[in-house]
Amino acid sequence: MAADSEHIATLLLEEGLVTRRDLERASAVQGESGLPLTRVLVEEHIVSEGDMVRMLARHSGLAYVNLAEITIDPAAAALLPESLARRYAVIPIGFEDDRLVVAMADPGNVLVLDDLRAVTGMRVSPRLAARADIVDAIRRMARYDESVTDLADMLAEGEVVEDLSKIEAAVEEAPVVKLINTLITRAVNERASDLHLEPGEKDLRVRFRIDGVLHEVMTTPRTVAGAVVSRVKIMADLDIAERRIPQDGRVGLRVAGRAVDLRVATLPSIYGEKVVIRVLDKEDSVLQLSDLGFLAHSLDRFSAALSKPYGTILVTGPTGSGKTTTLYAALGVLNRPDRNIITVEDPVEYRLAGITQVQVNRKAGLLFATALKSILRSDPDIVLVGEVRDPETAKTAVEAALTGHLVLTTLHTNDAASSINRLVDMGVEAYLVSSALDCIVAQRLARKLCGRCRQPREASSEVRMQLGLPPEGEPVTVYGTSGCKVCAGTGYRGRLCINEVLAVSEEIQRMAVERRPSDEIKKVAVEQGMRTLRRDGQEKVLLGQTTLEEILRVVV
Repeated sequence: MAADSEHIATLLLEEGLVTRRDLERASAVQGESGLPLTRVLVEEHIVSEGDMVRMLARHSGLAYVNLAEITIDPAAAALLPESLARRYAVIPIGFEDDRLVVAMADPGNVLVLDDLRAVTGMRVSPRLAARADIVDAIRRMARYDESVTDLADMLAEGEVVEDLSKIEAAVEEAPVVKLINTLITRAVNERASDLHLEPGEKDLRVRFRIDGVLHEVMTTPRTVAGAVVSRVKIMADLDIAERRIPQDGRVGLRVAGRAVDLRVATLPSIYGEKVVIRVLDKEDSVLQLSDLGFLAHSLDRFSAALSKPYGTILVTGPTGSGKTTTLYAALGVLNRPDRNIITVEDPVEYRLAGITQVQVNRKAGLLFATALKSILRSDPDIVLVGEVRDPETAKTAVEAALTGHLVLTTLHTNDAASSINRLVDMGVEAYLVSSALDCIVAQRLARKLCGRCRQPREASSEVRMQLGLPPEGEPVTVYGTSGCKVCAGTGYRGRLCINEVLAVSEEIQRMAVERRPSDEIKKVAVEQGMRTLRRDGQEKVLLGQTTLEEILRVVV
Protein backbone atom coordinates (compact mmCIF):
# COMPACT_ATOMS: atom_id res chain seq x y z
CA MET A 1 0.00 0.00 0.00
CA ALA A 2 1.03 3.61 -0.55
CA ALA A 3 1.68 5.77 2.49
CA ASP A 4 -1.75 7.47 2.27
CA SER A 5 -3.50 4.12 1.85
CA GLU A 6 -1.65 2.68 4.86
CA HIS A 7 -2.67 5.68 6.97
CA ILE A 8 -6.33 5.34 5.91
CA ALA A 9 -6.24 1.58 6.55
CA THR A 10 -4.90 2.19 10.07
CA LEU A 11 -7.65 4.72 10.80
CA LEU A 12 -10.35 2.38 9.51
CA LEU A 13 -9.05 -0.45 11.68
CA GLU A 14 -8.91 1.79 14.77
CA GLU A 15 -12.51 2.86 14.28
CA GLY A 16 -13.72 -0.71 13.71
CA LEU A 17 -15.05 0.01 10.23
CA VAL A 18 -13.07 -2.81 8.60
CA THR A 19 -11.28 -6.03 9.51
CA ARG A 20 -7.84 -7.11 8.34
CA ARG A 21 -9.51 -9.64 6.04
CA ASP A 22 -11.52 -6.76 4.49
CA LEU A 23 -8.30 -4.82 3.86
CA GLU A 24 -6.63 -7.83 2.27
CA ARG A 25 -9.55 -8.25 -0.12
CA ALA A 26 -9.57 -4.50 -0.91
CA SER A 27 -5.81 -4.49 -1.50
CA ALA A 28 -6.17 -7.33 -4.01
CA VAL A 29 -8.85 -5.41 -5.92
CA GLN A 30 -6.78 -2.22 -5.72
CA GLY A 31 -3.80 -4.00 -7.24
CA GLU A 32 -5.88 -5.07 -10.23
CA SER A 33 -7.81 -1.82 -10.77
CA GLY A 34 -5.28 0.82 -9.66
CA LEU A 35 -8.09 2.74 -7.93
CA PRO A 36 -7.56 4.54 -4.58
CA LEU A 37 -8.17 2.39 -1.50
CA THR A 38 -11.06 4.56 -0.32
CA ARG A 39 -12.90 4.13 -3.62
CA VAL A 40 -12.33 0.37 -3.66
CA LEU A 41 -13.69 0.00 -0.12
CA VAL A 42 -16.85 1.92 -1.07
CA GLU A 43 -17.41 0.21 -4.43
CA GLU A 44 -16.92 -3.24 -2.88
CA HIS A 45 -19.51 -2.31 -0.19
CA ILE A 46 -17.00 -2.93 2.58
CA VAL A 47 -17.46 0.61 4.01
CA SER A 48 -20.36 2.91 3.25
CA GLU A 49 -19.44 6.18 1.59
CA GLY A 50 -21.03 8.10 4.46
CA ASP A 51 -18.93 6.31 7.10
CA MET A 52 -15.80 6.80 4.99
CA VAL A 53 -16.38 10.53 4.54
CA ARG A 54 -17.20 11.06 8.23
CA MET A 55 -14.03 9.24 9.26
CA LEU A 56 -11.88 11.29 6.88
CA ALA A 57 -13.50 14.50 8.11
CA ARG A 58 -12.76 13.69 11.75
CA HIS A 59 -9.10 12.97 11.10
CA SER A 60 -8.43 15.77 8.63
CA GLY A 61 -9.98 18.58 10.67
CA LEU A 62 -12.56 19.33 7.95
CA ALA A 63 -16.21 19.91 8.78
CA TYR A 64 -18.56 17.16 7.50
CA VAL A 65 -22.08 17.84 6.25
CA ASN A 66 -24.78 15.25 5.63
CA LEU A 67 -26.78 16.65 2.69
CA ALA A 68 -29.72 14.39 3.56
CA GLU A 69 -30.13 16.19 6.90
CA ILE A 70 -30.06 19.82 5.76
CA THR A 71 -32.16 22.15 3.65
CA ILE A 72 -30.10 23.58 0.79
CA ASP A 73 -30.56 27.31 0.26
CA PRO A 74 -31.73 27.69 -3.37
CA ALA A 75 -30.16 31.17 -3.52
CA ALA A 76 -26.75 29.68 -2.73
CA ALA A 77 -27.13 26.75 -5.14
CA ALA A 78 -28.09 29.16 -7.94
CA LEU A 79 -24.68 30.90 -7.74
CA LEU A 80 -22.90 27.99 -9.40
CA PRO A 81 -23.85 26.71 -12.89
CA GLU A 82 -25.00 23.09 -12.93
CA SER A 83 -22.25 22.10 -15.40
CA LEU A 84 -19.50 23.31 -13.04
CA ALA A 85 -21.20 21.75 -10.02
CA ARG A 86 -21.22 18.36 -11.76
CA ARG A 87 -17.63 18.71 -13.06
CA TYR A 88 -16.20 19.53 -9.63
CA ALA A 89 -18.67 17.47 -7.52
CA VAL A 90 -19.56 20.52 -5.43
CA ILE A 91 -22.78 22.26 -4.44
CA PRO A 92 -23.24 25.55 -2.57
CA ILE A 93 -25.55 24.94 0.39
CA GLY A 94 -25.83 28.26 2.22
CA PHE A 95 -24.15 31.38 3.56
CA GLU A 96 -22.05 31.93 6.67
CA ASP A 97 -21.25 35.55 7.49
CA ASP A 98 -19.86 36.83 4.17
CA ARG A 99 -18.77 33.40 2.93
CA LEU A 100 -20.42 30.87 0.62
CA VAL A 101 -20.69 27.45 2.27
CA VAL A 102 -19.93 24.72 -0.28
CA ALA A 103 -20.23 20.93 0.08
CA MET A 104 -17.36 19.20 -1.75
CA ALA A 105 -16.18 15.66 -2.35
CA ASP A 106 -12.57 16.92 -2.29
CA PRO A 107 -12.26 20.07 -0.13
CA GLY A 108 -8.46 19.91 -0.38
CA ASN A 109 -8.46 20.73 -4.09
CA VAL A 110 -7.05 24.27 -4.12
CA LEU A 111 -7.65 24.75 -7.85
CA VAL A 112 -11.36 24.02 -7.50
CA LEU A 113 -11.63 26.44 -4.56
CA ASP A 114 -9.98 29.16 -6.66
CA ASP A 115 -12.45 28.56 -9.51
CA LEU A 116 -15.39 28.71 -7.08
CA ARG A 117 -14.21 32.07 -5.74
CA ALA A 118 -13.83 33.41 -9.28
CA VAL A 119 -17.24 32.19 -10.50
CA THR A 120 -19.28 33.17 -7.44
CA GLY A 121 -17.39 36.32 -6.50
CA MET A 122 -17.40 35.24 -2.83
CA ARG A 123 -15.00 33.75 -0.33
CA VAL A 124 -15.67 30.03 0.08
CA SER A 125 -16.04 27.93 3.22
CA PRO A 126 -15.68 24.24 2.22
CA ARG A 127 -17.43 21.28 3.84
CA LEU A 128 -16.76 17.60 3.20
CA ALA A 129 -19.68 15.52 1.84
CA ALA A 130 -20.19 12.16 0.17
CA ARG A 131 -19.85 12.32 -3.62
CA ALA A 132 -23.07 10.35 -4.19
CA ASP A 133 -24.99 12.74 -1.92
CA ILE A 134 -23.60 15.75 -3.83
CA VAL A 135 -24.57 14.29 -7.21
CA ASP A 136 -28.08 13.53 -5.91
CA ALA A 137 -28.45 17.05 -4.48
CA ILE A 138 -27.28 18.67 -7.76
CA ARG A 139 -29.83 16.66 -9.71
CA ARG A 140 -32.60 17.50 -7.25
CA MET A 141 -31.85 21.22 -7.15
CA ALA A 142 -31.48 21.43 -10.95
CA ARG A 143 -34.92 19.90 -11.39
CA TYR A 144 -36.55 22.38 -9.02
CA ASP A 145 -34.57 25.38 -10.24
CA GLU A 146 -35.51 24.77 -13.86
CA SER A 147 -39.21 24.57 -13.05
CA VAL A 148 -39.20 27.55 -10.70
CA THR A 149 -37.09 29.72 -13.03
CA ASP A 150 -39.25 28.96 -16.05
CA LEU A 151 -42.38 29.64 -14.02
CA ALA A 152 -41.04 32.90 -12.58
CA ASP A 153 -40.07 34.09 -16.09
CA MET A 154 -43.66 33.57 -17.24
CA LEU A 155 -45.05 35.70 -14.44
CA ALA A 156 -44.54 39.33 -13.48
CA GLU A 157 -40.93 39.71 -12.38
CA GLY A 158 -40.51 40.79 -8.79
CA GLU A 159 -44.20 41.08 -7.93
CA VAL A 160 -46.91 38.73 -6.76
CA VAL A 161 -49.39 38.00 -9.51
CA GLU A 162 -53.01 38.43 -8.47
CA ASP A 163 -54.57 38.74 -11.93
CA LEU A 164 -56.79 35.66 -12.24
CA SER A 165 -56.63 35.51 -16.04
CA LYS A 166 -52.83 35.46 -15.94
CA ILE A 167 -52.78 32.74 -13.31
CA GLU A 168 -55.29 30.67 -15.29
CA ALA A 169 -52.99 30.88 -18.31
CA ALA A 170 -49.91 30.01 -16.24
CA VAL A 171 -51.30 26.91 -14.53
CA GLU A 172 -51.67 25.04 -17.80
CA GLU A 173 -48.11 25.79 -18.93
CA ALA A 174 -45.33 23.21 -18.67
CA PRO A 175 -43.21 24.80 -15.87
CA VAL A 176 -45.91 24.82 -13.18
CA VAL A 177 -47.15 21.38 -14.20
CA LYS A 178 -43.57 20.08 -14.04
CA LEU A 179 -42.95 21.62 -10.61
CA ILE A 180 -46.12 20.15 -9.08
CA ASN A 181 -45.48 16.73 -10.64
CA THR A 182 -41.91 16.79 -9.32
CA LEU A 183 -43.06 17.62 -5.79
CA ILE A 184 -45.76 14.94 -5.77
CA THR A 185 -43.37 12.31 -7.14
CA ARG A 186 -40.76 13.15 -4.53
CA ALA A 187 -43.39 13.10 -1.76
CA VAL A 188 -44.45 9.59 -2.79
CA ASN A 189 -40.87 8.34 -3.14
CA GLU A 190 -39.91 9.69 0.29
CA ARG A 191 -42.98 8.14 1.99
CA ALA A 192 -44.44 11.53 2.90
CA SER A 193 -47.97 11.38 4.33
CA ASP A 194 -48.63 15.10 3.70
CA LEU A 195 -47.28 17.83 1.42
CA HIS A 196 -47.61 21.45 2.65
CA LEU A 197 -47.54 24.50 0.34
CA GLU A 198 -47.31 27.59 2.53
CA PRO A 199 -47.22 31.13 1.08
CA GLY A 200 -45.25 33.60 3.19
CA GLU A 201 -44.48 37.30 2.94
CA LYS A 202 -41.53 36.76 0.58
CA ASP A 203 -41.59 33.11 -0.49
CA LEU A 204 -43.54 29.88 -0.89
CA ARG A 205 -42.37 27.20 1.53
CA VAL A 206 -42.74 23.51 0.74
CA ARG A 207 -42.66 20.93 3.54
CA PHE A 208 -43.18 17.14 3.71
CA ARG A 209 -44.48 15.25 6.73
CA ILE A 210 -42.44 12.05 6.93
CA ASP A 211 -43.02 9.58 9.77
CA GLY A 212 -45.12 12.21 11.52
CA VAL A 213 -42.51 15.01 11.48
CA LEU A 214 -42.43 17.99 9.09
CA HIS A 215 -39.27 18.57 7.02
CA GLU A 216 -38.65 21.67 4.90
CA VAL A 217 -37.96 20.63 1.31
CA MET A 218 -37.56 23.93 -0.55
CA THR A 219 -38.57 27.57 -0.79
CA THR A 220 -39.46 29.37 -4.02
CA PRO A 221 -40.02 33.05 -4.86
CA ARG A 222 -43.46 34.30 -3.78
CA THR A 223 -44.17 35.24 -7.41
CA VAL A 224 -44.93 31.60 -8.24
CA ALA A 225 -47.28 30.95 -5.29
CA GLY A 226 -50.50 31.89 -7.07
CA ALA A 227 -49.87 29.66 -10.08
CA VAL A 228 -48.68 26.72 -7.97
CA VAL A 229 -51.68 26.83 -5.62
CA SER A 230 -54.12 27.33 -8.50
CA ARG A 231 -52.64 24.37 -10.39
CA VAL A 232 -53.28 22.11 -7.39
CA LYS A 233 -56.84 23.48 -7.06
CA ILE A 234 -57.56 22.73 -10.72
CA MET A 235 -56.23 19.18 -10.30
CA ALA A 236 -58.62 18.72 -7.33
CA ASP A 237 -61.56 20.28 -9.23
CA LEU A 238 -61.77 23.27 -6.83
CA ASP A 239 -62.83 26.84 -7.61
CA ILE A 240 -59.64 28.83 -8.28
CA ALA A 241 -61.57 32.12 -8.18
CA GLU A 242 -62.71 31.48 -4.58
CA ARG A 243 -59.90 32.33 -2.16
CA ARG A 244 -61.86 33.52 0.87
CA ILE A 245 -63.13 30.20 2.24
CA PRO A 246 -61.54 26.77 2.78
CA GLN A 247 -62.10 24.13 0.11
CA ASP A 248 -61.33 20.44 -0.13
CA GLY A 249 -61.16 17.95 -2.96
CA ARG A 250 -59.34 14.86 -4.18
CA VAL A 251 -57.13 13.76 -7.06
CA GLY A 252 -56.50 10.24 -8.34
CA LEU A 253 -53.32 9.71 -10.35
CA ARG A 254 -50.45 7.34 -11.00
CA VAL A 255 -46.92 8.07 -9.80
CA ALA A 256 -44.13 5.86 -11.09
CA GLY A 257 -46.72 3.25 -12.04
CA ARG A 258 -48.43 3.28 -8.63
CA ALA A 259 -52.02 4.38 -8.01
CA VAL A 260 -52.04 7.32 -5.57
CA ASP A 261 -54.97 9.19 -4.05
CA LEU A 262 -54.41 12.84 -3.03
CA ARG A 263 -56.72 14.66 -0.59
CA VAL A 264 -56.38 18.41 -1.08
CA ALA A 265 -57.40 21.01 1.53
CA THR A 266 -56.99 24.77 1.14
CA LEU A 267 -57.00 27.34 3.93
CA PRO A 268 -57.03 31.14 3.40
CA SER A 269 -54.20 32.97 5.19
CA ILE A 270 -52.96 36.56 5.24
CA TYR A 271 -50.38 35.80 2.53
CA GLY A 272 -52.56 33.61 0.32
CA GLU A 273 -53.98 30.11 0.41
CA LYS A 274 -52.13 27.37 2.29
CA VAL A 275 -52.56 23.95 0.67
CA VAL A 276 -52.15 20.62 2.41
CA ILE A 277 -52.11 17.48 0.26
CA ARG A 278 -52.64 14.15 2.04
CA VAL A 279 -50.90 11.36 0.11
CA LEU A 280 -52.59 7.94 0.17
CA ASP A 281 -50.85 5.13 -1.68
CA LYS A 282 -53.78 2.97 -2.79
CA GLU A 283 -51.49 0.06 -3.58
CA ASP A 284 -50.22 -0.16 -0.01
CA SER A 285 -51.70 -3.28 1.53
CA VAL A 286 -53.67 -2.96 4.75
CA LEU A 287 -51.42 -3.93 7.66
CA GLN A 288 -51.95 -6.98 9.86
CA LEU A 289 -52.53 -6.43 13.57
CA SER A 290 -49.15 -8.01 14.26
CA ASP A 291 -47.48 -5.37 12.07
CA LEU A 292 -48.75 -2.41 14.08
CA GLY A 293 -46.42 -2.77 17.05
CA PHE A 294 -48.76 -4.25 19.68
CA LEU A 295 -46.93 -6.02 22.49
CA ALA A 296 -48.12 -9.60 23.04
CA HIS A 297 -50.04 -8.76 26.23
CA SER A 298 -51.96 -5.87 24.63
CA LEU A 299 -52.56 -7.79 21.39
CA ASP A 300 -54.11 -10.68 23.31
CA ARG A 301 -56.55 -8.31 25.08
CA PHE A 302 -57.50 -6.60 21.81
CA SER A 303 -57.88 -9.90 19.93
CA ALA A 304 -60.13 -11.24 22.70
CA ALA A 305 -62.48 -8.26 22.22
CA LEU A 306 -62.55 -8.81 18.45
CA SER A 307 -63.59 -12.43 18.96
CA LYS A 308 -66.85 -11.44 20.70
CA PRO A 309 -70.07 -11.37 18.62
CA TYR A 310 -71.29 -7.99 19.88
CA GLY A 311 -70.23 -4.91 21.83
CA THR A 312 -68.38 -1.68 21.08
CA ILE A 313 -64.64 -1.40 20.46
CA LEU A 314 -63.30 2.15 20.62
CA VAL A 315 -59.96 3.29 19.21
CA THR A 316 -59.04 6.72 20.58
CA GLY A 317 -56.32 9.28 20.09
CA PRO A 318 -55.61 12.62 18.43
CA THR A 319 -55.76 13.23 14.68
CA GLY A 320 -53.00 11.37 12.88
CA SER A 321 -52.49 8.72 15.56
CA GLY A 322 -53.26 5.80 13.24
CA LYS A 323 -56.79 5.02 14.48
CA THR A 324 -58.14 4.18 11.01
CA THR A 325 -55.14 1.94 10.25
CA THR A 326 -55.80 -0.03 13.45
CA LEU A 327 -59.49 -0.42 12.61
CA TYR A 328 -58.68 -1.59 9.07
CA ALA A 329 -56.25 -4.15 10.48
CA ALA A 330 -59.01 -5.32 12.85
CA LEU A 331 -61.40 -5.69 9.90
CA GLY A 332 -58.78 -7.86 8.22
CA VAL A 333 -59.10 -10.26 11.16
CA LEU A 334 -62.92 -10.15 11.15
CA ASN A 335 -63.50 -10.29 7.38
CA ARG A 336 -64.95 -13.73 6.54
CA PRO A 337 -67.45 -14.86 3.88
CA ASP A 338 -70.09 -15.69 6.53
CA ARG A 339 -70.13 -12.12 7.92
CA ASN A 340 -71.79 -8.98 6.58
CA ILE A 341 -69.44 -6.08 7.34
CA ILE A 342 -70.50 -2.51 6.50
CA THR A 343 -68.52 0.69 7.14
CA VAL A 344 -69.40 4.37 7.02
CA GLU A 345 -66.34 6.59 6.62
CA ASP A 346 -65.33 10.16 5.84
CA PRO A 347 -63.46 9.64 3.62
CA VAL A 348 -63.02 6.01 2.55
CA GLU A 349 -59.21 5.86 2.63
CA TYR A 350 -58.61 2.31 1.41
CA ARG A 351 -60.93 -0.02 -0.48
CA LEU A 352 -61.34 -3.40 1.19
CA ALA A 353 -62.44 -6.49 -0.72
CA GLY A 354 -65.51 -8.25 0.67
CA ILE A 355 -66.67 -5.27 2.74
CA THR A 356 -69.41 -2.75 1.93
CA GLN A 357 -67.97 0.74 2.41
CA VAL A 358 -70.18 3.85 2.53
CA GLN A 359 -68.79 7.35 1.91
CA VAL A 360 -70.24 10.27 3.92
CA ASN A 361 -71.78 12.88 1.60
CA ARG A 362 -72.62 16.09 3.45
CA LYS A 363 -74.06 17.86 0.42
CA ALA A 364 -76.56 15.05 -0.06
CA GLY A 365 -77.35 14.86 3.66
CA LEU A 366 -75.66 11.46 4.16
CA LEU A 367 -73.94 11.90 7.53
CA PHE A 368 -72.60 9.38 10.02
CA ALA A 369 -75.84 9.23 11.99
CA THR A 370 -78.17 8.91 8.98
CA ALA A 371 -75.90 6.39 7.25
CA LEU A 372 -75.62 4.31 10.42
CA LYS A 373 -79.41 4.07 10.74
CA SER A 374 -79.67 2.82 7.16
CA ILE A 375 -76.82 0.35 7.69
CA LEU A 376 -78.64 -1.22 10.65
CA ARG A 377 -81.55 -2.01 8.30
CA SER A 378 -79.15 -3.87 5.97
CA ASP A 379 -78.64 -6.92 8.22
CA PRO A 380 -75.02 -6.25 9.27
CA ASP A 381 -72.99 -8.44 11.61
CA ILE A 382 -70.17 -5.94 12.07
CA VAL A 383 -70.35 -2.16 11.67
CA LEU A 384 -67.44 0.28 11.45
CA VAL A 385 -68.22 3.94 12.08
CA GLY A 386 -65.34 6.18 10.99
CA GLU A 387 -65.74 8.59 13.90
CA VAL A 388 -68.18 9.43 16.68
CA ARG A 389 -68.58 13.18 16.24
CA ASP A 390 -72.04 13.98 17.59
CA PRO A 391 -74.56 12.75 20.20
CA GLU A 392 -76.83 11.13 17.60
CA THR A 393 -74.05 8.99 16.13
CA ALA A 394 -72.86 8.03 19.63
CA LYS A 395 -76.35 6.94 20.73
CA THR A 396 -77.03 5.00 17.54
CA ALA A 397 -73.66 3.21 17.73
CA VAL A 398 -74.23 2.22 21.37
CA GLU A 399 -77.75 1.00 20.63
CA ALA A 400 -76.42 -1.07 17.71
CA ALA A 401 -73.94 -2.77 20.05
CA LEU A 402 -76.72 -3.53 22.53
CA THR A 403 -78.85 -5.15 19.81
CA GLY A 404 -76.29 -7.79 18.87
CA HIS A 405 -73.84 -6.05 16.52
CA LEU A 406 -70.09 -5.67 16.86
CA VAL A 407 -69.39 -1.95 16.45
CA LEU A 408 -65.90 -0.54 15.80
CA THR A 409 -65.42 3.21 15.92
CA THR A 410 -63.04 6.03 16.87
CA LEU A 411 -63.19 8.91 19.33
CA HIS A 412 -60.93 11.87 20.07
CA THR A 413 -59.72 11.50 23.66
CA ASN A 414 -56.30 11.58 25.29
CA ASP A 415 -56.40 8.13 26.90
CA ALA A 416 -58.59 5.06 27.17
CA ALA A 417 -60.16 5.77 30.56
CA SER A 418 -61.45 9.24 29.61
CA SER A 419 -63.43 7.81 26.68
CA ILE A 420 -66.13 6.48 29.02
CA ASN A 421 -67.01 9.89 30.46
CA ARG A 422 -66.61 11.46 27.03
CA LEU A 423 -69.49 9.33 25.69
CA VAL A 424 -71.60 10.20 28.72
CA ASP A 425 -70.87 13.91 28.18
CA MET A 426 -72.08 13.49 24.59
CA GLY A 427 -75.52 12.54 25.91
CA VAL A 428 -75.39 8.74 26.04
CA GLU A 429 -76.83 7.36 29.28
CA ALA A 430 -74.13 6.05 31.61
CA TYR A 431 -75.82 2.66 32.01
CA LEU A 432 -75.92 2.23 28.21
CA VAL A 433 -72.23 3.10 27.90
CA SER A 434 -71.26 0.60 30.60
CA SER A 435 -73.30 -2.17 28.96
CA ALA A 436 -72.19 -1.54 25.38
CA LEU A 437 -68.46 -0.85 25.79
CA ASP A 438 -66.22 -3.89 25.65
CA CYS A 439 -62.72 -2.61 24.84
CA ILE A 440 -60.99 0.76 24.44
CA VAL A 441 -57.64 1.18 22.68
CA ALA A 442 -55.80 4.49 23.08
CA GLN A 443 -52.82 4.99 20.81
CA ARG A 444 -50.13 7.26 19.45
CA LEU A 445 -47.66 6.85 16.61
CA ALA A 446 -43.92 6.97 17.35
CA ARG A 447 -41.08 6.81 14.85
CA LYS A 448 -39.22 3.50 14.61
CA LEU A 449 -35.45 3.45 14.81
CA CYS A 450 -33.72 2.83 11.52
CA GLY A 451 -32.63 -0.81 11.66
CA ARG A 452 -29.53 -0.09 9.59
CA CYS A 453 -27.88 2.68 11.59
CA ARG A 454 -29.22 2.53 15.17
CA GLN A 455 -26.46 2.72 17.77
CA PRO A 456 -26.44 0.71 21.05
CA ARG A 457 -25.41 2.39 24.26
CA GLU A 458 -25.65 1.69 27.98
CA ALA A 459 -28.51 3.50 29.71
CA SER A 460 -27.44 6.16 32.20
CA SER A 461 -28.96 6.43 35.67
CA GLU A 462 -31.24 9.23 34.47
CA VAL A 463 -32.44 7.22 31.47
CA ARG A 464 -33.02 4.15 33.67
CA MET A 465 -35.29 6.18 35.95
CA GLN A 466 -37.22 7.56 32.97
CA LEU A 467 -37.71 3.97 31.84
CA GLY A 468 -39.13 3.00 35.21
CA LEU A 469 -36.01 1.09 36.30
CA PRO A 470 -33.85 1.49 39.45
CA PRO A 471 -31.01 4.01 38.91
CA GLU A 472 -28.43 1.27 39.57
CA GLY A 473 -28.41 -2.42 38.67
CA GLU A 474 -27.72 -4.76 35.77
CA PRO A 475 -26.51 -2.85 32.67
CA VAL A 476 -29.35 -2.01 30.28
CA THR A 477 -28.82 -1.42 26.56
CA VAL A 478 -30.87 1.19 24.73
CA TYR A 479 -30.46 2.44 21.17
CA GLY A 480 -29.91 5.93 19.82
CA THR A 481 -30.12 7.54 16.41
CA SER A 482 -27.20 7.85 14.02
CA GLY A 483 -28.49 8.63 10.55
CA CYS A 484 -27.79 7.06 7.17
CA LYS A 485 -28.95 7.25 3.57
CA VAL A 486 -31.77 4.75 4.15
CA CYS A 487 -33.44 6.99 6.76
CA ALA A 488 -32.41 10.28 5.07
CA GLY A 489 -30.15 11.08 8.02
CA THR A 490 -32.99 11.20 10.59
CA GLY A 491 -32.17 7.96 12.42
CA TYR A 492 -35.80 6.84 12.07
CA ARG A 493 -37.68 4.95 9.38
CA GLY A 494 -41.34 4.01 9.63
CA ARG A 495 -43.66 4.23 12.63
CA LEU A 496 -45.16 1.95 15.24
CA CYS A 497 -48.13 2.17 17.61
CA ILE A 498 -47.78 3.07 21.26
CA ASN A 499 -51.00 1.87 22.85
CA GLU A 500 -52.96 1.00 25.95
CA VAL A 501 -55.79 -1.55 25.84
CA LEU A 502 -58.53 -1.18 28.46
CA ALA A 503 -60.77 -4.23 28.77
CA VAL A 504 -64.09 -3.11 30.32
CA SER A 505 -64.58 -5.36 33.36
CA GLU A 506 -67.61 -5.54 35.66
CA GLU A 507 -65.89 -3.24 38.16
CA ILE A 508 -65.23 -0.63 35.47
CA GLN A 509 -68.83 -0.96 34.29
CA ARG A 510 -70.01 -0.12 37.82
CA MET A 511 -67.64 2.86 37.94
CA ALA A 512 -69.04 4.10 34.61
CA VAL A 513 -72.61 3.97 35.92
CA GLU A 514 -71.50 5.87 39.05
CA ARG A 515 -69.79 8.54 36.85
CA ARG A 516 -66.48 8.04 38.62
CA PRO A 517 -63.55 10.27 37.47
CA SER A 518 -61.32 9.07 34.65
CA ASP A 519 -58.20 8.89 36.82
CA GLU A 520 -59.96 6.45 39.18
CA ILE A 521 -61.05 4.28 36.24
CA LYS A 522 -57.49 4.35 34.92
CA LYS A 523 -56.07 3.27 38.28
CA VAL A 524 -58.39 0.25 38.42
CA ALA A 525 -57.63 -0.64 34.78
CA VAL A 526 -53.88 -0.63 35.55
CA GLU A 527 -54.50 -2.88 38.57
CA GLN A 528 -56.36 -5.24 36.22
CA GLY A 529 -53.43 -5.48 33.82
CA MET A 530 -53.62 -2.50 31.47
CA ARG A 531 -50.27 -1.13 30.35
CA THR A 532 -50.44 2.65 30.04
CA LEU A 533 -49.23 4.52 26.96
CA ARG A 534 -46.08 5.58 28.78
CA ARG A 535 -45.33 2.07 30.04
CA ASP A 536 -45.92 0.59 26.59
CA GLY A 537 -43.52 3.15 25.13
CA GLN A 538 -40.89 2.40 27.78
CA GLU A 539 -40.99 -1.31 26.94
CA LYS A 540 -40.54 -0.58 23.25
CA VAL A 541 -37.47 1.54 24.08
CA LEU A 542 -36.02 -1.41 26.00
CA LEU A 543 -36.76 -3.66 23.00
CA GLY A 544 -34.72 -1.33 20.77
CA GLN A 545 -37.69 -0.35 18.60
CA THR A 546 -37.58 3.39 19.31
CA THR A 547 -35.92 5.99 21.53
CA LEU A 548 -36.84 7.51 24.87
CA GLU A 549 -36.79 10.98 23.26
CA GLU A 550 -39.40 9.84 20.74
CA ILE A 551 -41.67 8.40 23.45
CA LEU A 552 -41.45 11.62 25.47
CA ARG A 553 -42.34 13.55 22.30
CA VAL A 554 -45.59 11.67 21.62
CA VAL A 555 -46.76 10.62 25.10
CA VAL A 556 -47.58 13.19 27.78
